[in-house]
Amino acid sequence: MAYQEKQLQEISKKFQIYGEILHAETLKIGHINETYTATYDQGGTRVRYIHQKINKTVFKNPAAVMKNVMRVTTHIRKKQEARNVRDVTRRSLIVIPTRDGKSFFQNGGSEVWRTLVFVEGVETYEAVQSPEQAYQAGRAFGEFQHLLVDLPGERLFETIPDFHNTRKRFGALQQAIQQDRFNRAKDAEPEIDFALKQEPMVDVILQAMAKRKIPERVTHNDTKFNNVMLDVLTGEAMCVVDLDTVMPGCALYDFGDMVRTTTSPTLEDEPDLSKVKMQMPMFKKLAEGYLSTAGQFLTKAEKSYIAFSGKLITYEIGIRFLTDFLSGDTYFRIHRPGHNLDRCRTQFKLVESIERQEETMQKYVNRL
Repeated sequence: MAYQEKQLQEISKKFQIYGEILHAETLKIGHINETYTATYDQGGTRVRYIHQKINKTVFKNPAAVMKNVMRVTTHIRKKQEARNVRDVTRRSLIVIPTRDGKSFFQNGGSEVWRTLVFVEGVETYEAVQSPEQAYQAGRAFGEFQHLLVDLPGERLFETIPDFHNTRKRFGALQQAIQQDRFNRAKDAEPEIDFALKQEPMVDVILQAMAKRKIPERVTHNDTKFNNVMLDVLTGEAMCVVDLDTVMPGCALYDFGDMVRTTTSPTLEDEPDLSKVKMQMPMFKKLAEGYLSTAGQFLTKAEKSYIAFSGKLITYEIGIRFLTDFLSGDTYFRIHRPGHNLDRCRTQFKLVESIERQEETMQKYVNRL
């Protein structure tokens, strides 16, 4: 860590932070970016900031990513201030500008760094612990979408093109199976067989959007439960984080990823598959929370796909994990051999559980 500590000392001087950096520590959340919590002494008070190095392999145009982030956070904050919402500085991410007024610092043309205000008095969870937390997550992401329905200006930049294009994700899997560059297909035969049999659902939402039955929205695109910060004292959802994938998309994809990450009692890499299941009480509260805010703008057509979206996105993430496993683990950070295959198996088990309950899930949504 000595190198990073010294490097952060230099990085910290590039931003409009006044005070002395005392120490920094790595935040291990997230698969993609490199993130540090840094503590500063400002006039005798200790204040924390986030320093983050943007992963340029994943986000090939960091300037466009930051332009999106600035447009979205500024718009949200203006709307919250207009409504006299309390705790505004804890309800939307605040980007600290560089000394020359930019939203990010490019280090010698290679590394790209940004700095954010650390949101205090909140916590995140890797897995949902109660139906009330599921409600809060649904409400937070629904509110996030609702606040951005009227985002002015040009269409947001697609930070990862075709991010939720399930047909292209399916094609990438087929290619990885065919090439089998690391001779791993033999270790994943049941998973490959399951993945290929699900092809009929791949184009359902894509076709509905192409025919304009479902509108394009500004969406988060990474609505894992740990991207919602909950107030330590009240448990209320305060702030939605990890905005790099905010771009044009489908509201259903956001809800589907919430189903994936909030309705099962396990983490996304749970090796004991007997524990993996879609819990109806969690789904009900999640749907209630989401529709309490998103219900103000969702169309009837969007609402009709809500249960299906959970199955589709869980499947999509599953095939992404499987593709990465077959391709040598180049995208998702792994912590053990076979980690991506474990993640894939967990997703596919959840797909089966959702499918068994899909009709009941949708009937409940229709009544809300």
